[in-house]
Amino acid sequence: MPKIEPFEHFYKRYEQWFEKHHPVYLSEIEALKKVIPEGKGIEIGTGTGRFSVPFGIKYGVEPSLKMAQIAKNRGIQIVRGIAEKLPIKNNQFDFVLMVTTICFVDNLKKSFEEAARILKRNGYIVLGYIDKNSPLGQFYLEHKEENPFYKYATFYSTEEVVSLLKETGFGDFVFYQTVFKMLDQIKEPEQVIKGYGKGSFVALQAKKLF
Repeated sequence: MPKIEPFEHFYKRYEQWFEKHHPVYLSEIEALKKVIPEGKGIEIGTGTGRFSVPFGIKYGVEPSLKMAQIAKNRGIQIVRGIAEKLPIKNNQFDFVLMVTTICFVDNLKKSFEEAARILKRNGYIVLGYIDKNSPLGQFYLEHKEENPFYKYATFYSTEEVVSLLKETGFGDFVFYQTVFKMLDQIKEPEQVIKGYGKGSFVALQAKKLF
């Protein structure tokens, strides 16, 4: 079952996070800018549209009714659905964006297969996520029972994500990273550097190969 409950009940807290940690949010946006291609895009797990809006993404899939309504109010065309069974025809988009979505799906491999299905030939998947092996990832794992969102999350290392993407037909990987300190220590946007393994937030681009 999709992990909708915390997003239905704590959608205001979700929104407040972006205000409280605005420099972190800006850092993540800057990292994602490095890997988002041109073309027609869709965000899977749109949430309230905090990542679709800055990149001009007009389409989204979101299972939470409360979150979807906020995204609609921000001008995004939302369809209700889950990543493992997208209500979208084949070969529709130039890129798929998933930000902090991979830790909330039930079946990550199936989610990547569905992303590949709706992508055009040579389309791209773009992911933004907290690396399980990073300082922030380890902190979330240790304290996940205290957080209404991450209580239900499954965290992945970049190596695990890449392995599943390869299995589902993706390659030509590009990585950028940011968020090098704990959240409360970040008072201004962090630098963005290529690769992964140092920053807690990873922005990944992979190309649909077949």
